[in-house]
Amino acid sequence: MANVPTQIRIDAEVKAQTTVLFSQLGLDMSSAVNLFLRQCLLHGGLPFAVEIPKFNQDTLEAIAEARRISRDPSVPSYGSMTELKEALGL
Repeated sequence: MANVPTQIRIDAEVKAQTTVLFSQLGLDMSSAVNLFLRQCLLHGGLPFAVEIPKFNQDTLEAIAEARRISRDPSVPSYGSMTELKEALGL
């Protein structure tokens, strides 16, 4: 199947952030957009719900922080409460 050039306009900061994210996933912008479009075809629509967030800004920021922490390999993780208590010296 032939590829065709396509142009889209996006916010510069969104592009910068997603370029870094996609790079961490081993994707470039073109591959990520193609992946999104194929998922739209597979789902017969958008592959996610489009809705107004039900959380206030503080909660959304806390969720974003938790996601960042969960992806950070330098943050210790524990397989059980026992491991956590041992690490805390309890």
